[in-house]
Amino acid sequence: MHAYRSHTCADLTAANVGETVRLSGWVHRVRDHGGVLFIDLRDHYGVTQVLCDGDSAAFSALEKVRSEWCIRIDGTVKARDAELVNPKLPTGEIEVYVRELEVLGAAEELPLMVFGDQEYPEETRLRYRYLDLRREAMQRNMALRSDVVASMRRRMWDQGFREYQTPIITASSPEGARDFLVPSRLHPGKFYALPQAPQQFKQLIMVSGFDKYFQIAPCFRDEDPRADRSPTDFYQLDLEMSFVTQQDVFDTIQPVLTGIFEEFGGGRKVDKVWPQISYKDAALWYGTDKPDLRNPIKMQVVSDHFRGSGFAIFAKLLEQEGTEIRAIPAPGGGSRKFCDRMNAFAQKEGLPGMGYIFWREGENGMEAAGPLAKNIGPERTEAIRLQLGLGKGDAAFFLGGKPKAFEKVAGKARDVIGEELGLTEKDRFAFAWIVDFPIYEKDEETGEIDFEHNPFSMPQGGMEALQGDPLEVKGYQYDLACNGYELVSGAIRNHKPEIMLKAFELAGYGEEEVKSRFGALFNAFHYGAPPHGGCAAGIDRIVMLLADEANIREVMMFPMNQRAEDLMMQAPSDPTSDQLMELGLRVIPQD
Repeated sequence: MHAYRSHTCADLTAANVGETVRLSGWVHRVRDHGGVLFIDLRDHYGVTQVLCDGDSAAFSALEKVRSEWCIRIDGTVKARDAELVNPKLPTGEIEVYVRELEVLGAAEELPLMVFGDQEYPEETRLRYRYLDLRREAMQRNMALRSDVVASMRRRMWDQGFREYQTPIITASSPEGARDFLVPSRLHPGKFYALPQAPQQFKQLIMVSGFDKYFQIAPCFRDEDPRADRSPTDFYQLDLEMSFVTQQDVFDTIQPVLTGIFEEFGGGRKVDKVWPQISYKDAALWYGTDKPDLRNPIKMQVVSDHFRGSGFAIFAKLLEQEGTEIRAIPAPGGGSRKFCDRMNAFAQKEGLPGMGYIFWREGENGMEAAGPLAKNIGPERTEAIRLQLGLGKGDAAFFLGGKPKAFEKVAGKARDVIGEELGLTEKDRFAFAWIVDFPIYEKDEETGEIDFEHNPFSMPQGGMEALQGDPLEVKGYQYDLACNGYELVSGAIRNHKPEIMLKAFELAGYGEEEVKSRFGALFNAFHYGAPPHGGCAAGIDRIVMLLADEANIREVMMFPMNQRAEDLMMQAPSDPTSDQLMELGLRVIPQD
């Protein structure tokens, strides 16, 4: 017999009754039934109930074991009495009578329990992550993540892609976030960087003549943490293709992700049609470039109904350049109680409030109610209702000003309204491509032009587009949104050096700076670079959605905490004096 097990804790069934078996695993739960000990023995695969009484030579030793001790048992498989069968377990028809026990690893008093559904502080969970990971939900999430990655690889190979690895130690390259720098011992005073993404390398792979590339790529960014973002590192499905258009990239990644969500989505609906929405329309309709399309609410501009109206706040606001009023329809939200609750929500978000109108049954039929309705009068109120397609029992909320100042709050309000009114469809994955991103933006304070989005994107219209107003230039850049999260980002790349120089020139970067920052890419484009493009899909976020988790740390094996600390490994840590001396570094204490 094998030194540790003849079967896993998920293998045994009624067909094994009478066999002598060996199992190894962790003590999940101990139950003492007056001279008879029952133990749920757990391994990665499942749980088997084992029992022992005073007639067994192992009884005295088994009395000493506690939760999370790692043990090996030898015993005989017995059928459970019919009334004691557990249909929830694959092994629920049997139990194993223990005849011999070996303690493989005793456990001290536990800082957190593996059995049960107790909640523990994040600090405790991360400090003792190896215990936290033993819990059923975490085992399930990590297995899901592994299976998703394996499926991604198979699907990419099936589409004719090969996987190539790119360097982890490279040069610093500004790509929208802070680098993690690595000091060089052989070149004192100089630093490598961990790659924020394989962006330049994958483009160079295309210039090198490899037609299709993909990689399950680790990326490193020194960022502020969020629930859906790690503060240090993450993994993405990274791909690049030569001789492709934007639509070719869409047609390549869509079946991969559709298949993943169908395979691991637990039967939830997966949208087959992925609309393409311009960045401008996404901001207008949803207040975000990563909309949740399970919520049917679309915001609309209603400025004309408030110009010169009796509602002085909006009327005066519209006299200022670049301002507008937007409405958030709320089907079924037509009660003062709900409207007041949403007004309070806006105040919590830092706004003075949120105007509203709701329609209800009146003496002469349907009537509009609320402060706004009284101020602008029935004619304007009715025009708003007709534009928004609302009726009795419905409401509308209003925000005004310069769109960039209120769009984020408007988007949050739309999400809250959809949730509270039961409009957001659950058990569905709704996808949308966000396209036509502006390449440039103007700094409100300085008036200077800078890149708003990816500087490596090919401008729509090429060099000709760069001769006009920079703020009107759109790029072949795209994101994929799903249920309110950005899952994919990509672009058709700017592969022509003269267009690259002009694009950076408009943002205030001279030729010498472009050559110094992106020299390898710029030089490579002088040697027959093919048109190319690609994208990257965030694996952590994809698994987070599939696992129905709200925090990305629930699907990462060893995540950092909110302060970018590894409490288990105690990182970051202080370097030794010898290490600093060897690298020619000195740490300056911060006040």
